Amino acid sequence: MQPLEIEHEFDRPSLSNRRNAPLDEVQRSWLLRPTVDLGNRNYTHKNTLKWTLLSILTAFTIIGLPIIIKSSAPNHYLAPSTPDNYTIALHKALLFFNAQKSGKLPNNNGIEWRGDSGLLDGSNVRGGLVGGYYDAGDDSKFHFPMAYSMTMLSWSVIEYRHKYEAIGEYGHVREVIKWGTDYLLLTFNSSATDITSLYSQVSRSANGSAATAGYYMCWTRPEDIHEPRPAQIASSAPELAGEIAAALAAASVVFLDDADYSRKLVRGARTVFEFARAEGRSSSYSLGNPTIEPYYNSTDYHDELIWGSAWLFYATGDYDYLSYATTDKLAEDANAFQRTPRLRVLSWDNKLPAAMLLLTRMRLFLSPGYPYEETLTRYHVATGLTMCSYLDRYSFFNRTKGGLIQLNHVGARDLGLAANAAFVASVFADYLNATAAPGWYCGGDFLRTDVLKQFATSQMEYILGANPMNTSYVVGYGAKFPRHVYHRGASIPPNTNDSCREGFRWLYAETPNPNNITGAMVGGPDRFDKFQDVRSNFSYTEPSLAANAGLVAALVSLTSSGGFGVEKNAIFSSVPPLYPNSPPPPPPWKP
Repeated sequence: MQPLEIEHEFDRPSLSNRRNAPLDEVQRSWLLRPTVDLGNRNYTHKNTLKWTLLSILTAFTIIGLPIIIKSSAPNHYLAPSTPDNYTIALHKALLFFNAQKSGKLPNNNGIEWRGDSGLLDGSNVRGGLVGGYYDAGDDSKFHFPMAYSMTMLSWSVIEYRHKYEAIGEYGHVREVIKWGTDYLLLTFNSSATDITSLYSQVSRSANGSAATAGYYMCWTRPEDIHEPRPAQIASSAPELAGEIAAALAAASVVFLDDADYSRKLVRGARTVFEFARAEGRSSSYSLGNPTIEPYYNSTDYHDELIWGSAWLFYATGDYDYLSYATTDKLAEDANAFQRTPRLRVLSWDNKLPAAMLLLTRMRLFLSPGYPYEETLTRYHVATGLTMCSYLDRYSFFNRTKGGLIQLNHVGARDLGLAANAAFVASVFADYLNATAAPGWYCGGDFLRTDVLKQFATSQMEYILGANPMNTSYVVGYGAKFPRHVYHRGASIPPNTNDSCREGFRWLYAETPNPNNITGAMVGGPDRFDKFQDVRSNFSYTEPSLAANAGLVAALVSLTSSGGFGVEKNAIFSSVPPLYPNSPPPPPPWKP
């Protein structure tokens, strides 16, 4: 099978100044077809004139195709078969973040088996680095996936605030985000306009020694760690800084009603983004680092630069950020239009699919025209092809017999990636619906937005129990779910006094966890749909912040609670008009 091939002829009508162009003309431009190679199916892109004539002929042939499309275009997607279940699962999935909190916990945290921890974190940092979130089943705070998780949660709130409000979780999800962004503001000098370093993680092994000398030699609850833990310092970290900028910028939109805090987030985002793209600081934060590289190694940083600049544009309305995000060189350096399958998979390491989708939103809703349109069109085409690649009919990615898309080429732990794919497919469908576009093209096939919602729903249904194991992979959801989650805090009974090494008896115990970590989505089954509920097998049973952020985003996009679709204009709150308002007409002439 040949991978999807991105080659296209630019959308010429959109390249000109579009101040007076009617909306339906813009929408017609969205339906232009790229050249793609889907498996063994080769399609050729026709020039615009030929396609227009062919469209007219086809319209007459089937008796007024435009009328049929207009009358049949869905205002909303088809509701999932069990919409209430997505709301129930969402309530639980958000609780996972409460269970992962580090620092001095609020009285209303709601997780009875968690207490204050990490109060001496950042012992080498003025003021300390107390707070934030533990990453997974460990007691480490990895700032790269933490920042990504906050960006994803903020994105979901910006698009679906009405749904969070309808289910009573709006205040909770904002508190979850603020807990993270308050901490991220401590990871660098956020009051400065220029910085030369930032802090990349906090853990027992944060002094740069081999990981075997650090926390991986211990199995203890975070509450039982009483020694100071230093923070690692990075003088070059373009991907980490770019992601922190994205997280702060996205959160600033969420907190626009708190003007002081929103401005504080924007200031921090601007500062850390300049550090991300500073000359001479292009070395990865994880390169050669034995305490980061095996766990959260970064493969590139250009995707974070596009992602961060896109969010900064939405947060500030500064068109310099949009210009930067749409420069040809940055897109090429990020391999934005390459055919590589891994670049179509949204993860804590690869933000490219999300960044291009976020910028496609700009084109769909505002159609900014020159000088941004050419690259925005290419991002739009690439986004459409990413959506095509998720569909079973094109066999671009494998699936298990049970229907789970396999986006992780190394085997297990596909659930987080599947949740991410479900979210971006769902939100892209909502973007199209919000702009009255009935669908998009995959080569010669015109597909309606319902197809994307059906894909997203199928992945969520699999995660929540419609799978060959008949088990939910979200702890606390359904009658059957994992009981031996790889998680230090959940696996150790309270009031134990085990030493660092003695605690491993709980890792290997065959008894269920004494504390259910409600809402945690585990790594998931293998490619044969088999799942081992074994605590020591972390590939199957370990949850993570990044995976749960994708789960929350996907669930809120699919639930019918609060209605359907995205908030059309909230993301543009700080974006000034693209063109000046027309001057008032002259007064009537008087003789």
